[in-house]
Amino acid sequence: MAKKSSIEKNKRREKLVKQFAGRRARLKAIANDESLSMDERFTARLKLAELPRNSSAVRVRNRCEVSGRPRAVYRKMKMSRIAVRELGSKGLVPGLVKSSW
Repeated sequence: MAKKSSIEKNKRREKLVKQFAGRRARLKAIANDESLSMDERFTARLKLAELPRNSSAVRVRNRCEVSGRPRAVYRKMKMSRIAVRELGSKGLVPGLVKSSW
């Protein structure tokens, strides 16, 4: 099990990303628009820099929904390899067949 503080910090980041997604997208569109003047683009970049760092989607870490483990997480199932193996062995993951040879 991961530290509670790390899991909670990641949840706060996810919340901030949702909150600032529209504003961030608008400012990025302005900053990358070649047809606008250099001053307008530069002010958009400055406003983008003023947004909280944790509102960037890059800072959100994929974590296992079961254990909170940050590594080896399958995106499709949102679970780590260890959780998938344990739940798959018990037959709790639909469509997953445990192989043995």
